[in-house]
Amino acid sequence: MRNLVRALSLAALCCAFGETDAQSWPTRPIRVIVSFAPGSAPDIICRFVTDRLSRAVGQQIVVDNRPGSGNIIAAQAAARSAPDGYNFFCATAATLVSNPHTFKSLPYDPVRDFAPVAMIAKGPFFVLVHPGVPVKTLAELAAYDKANPGKLTFATDGLRNFTGMMAAWLNKIAGTNILTVPYAGMPLGIQDTLAGRTQVIILAIPAAAPRIRSGELRPLAASFAKRVPGYENVPAIAETYPGFELVGWFLIVAPAGTPAEAVQRVNLEMDKILKDPETVRRLRDLGFFTEGAETPDAVAGTIRSDREKWERIVKEIGIQPE
Repeated sequence: MRNLVRALSLAALCCAFGETDAQSWPTRPIRVIVSFAPGSAPDIICRFVTDRLSRAVGQQIVVDNRPGSGNIIAAQAAARSAPDGYNFFCATAATLVSNPHTFKSLPYDPVRDFAPVAMIAKGPFFVLVHPGVPVKTLAELAAYDKANPGKLTFATDGLRNFTGMMAAWLNKIAGTNILTVPYAGMPLGIQDTLAGRTQVIILAIPAAAPRIRSGELRPLAASFAKRVPGYENVPAIAETYPGFELVGWFLIVAPAGTPAEAVQRVNLEMDKILKDPETVRRLRDLGFFTEGAETPDAVAGTIRSDREKWERIVKEIGIQPE
């Protein structure tokens, strides 16, 4: 059905713009902005898929790294880019759904400034504990905290960042009061948790996997709605607290007003790329999972529903925009 929708969309574009126009894009190099530094997981993922997209459309794709300020620098640059079909943005969930609720003002509008193009992949987070903590489930963690008030601490990347907000929401729904300790960088938080100075931590798969394999950290639950492929022995948080799902994702957007033929072509090619077994394997190795590009309308729906979810979470945990 998805392929039929895409085929009909492309046929409609050919009629609307003329077959020659619809097939003329692209005629020059394309730029994709990334909000992380070279060598980071988001950068690696973006470069991997855009390299394949470059081959598919027959034009060079230049990755433009704009790290810093909670993705704001890159988002602002992308929003101000020419909507000509040659500028795209590899956006994160923070950029489009949580930043609007944690900042009083942004130099971009996550709704009006971007056109959804394609979902790349989604990644869960694990709740882990130091082996010295005598618990094996989230329910046991909650009971232990209530029986030992003030004994547990939660290593996070800050209350206004993903793991900090997730920790605060877990405290809220579990009725616990685990003290959150913010770190400027999670590597130090990992070190402190391995040493037992902090006892609980939330990590994405790339950072969690080697610690799980070595037994240095014990996974209690994952933030996918269902169990994570390859980690089926780790329950979903939703199995203990129904409705809990928080995942990171990467998707492609374009400046608002970008020609529809460019959006549809990128969506079609990305869907093929993301369904290729090699792409699926590579993304899984990086801790992310894909089911294809989704349609632009479906991507818009994901952004909208996640934005509403983050608005509710931010209110529940009492974060005031700054």
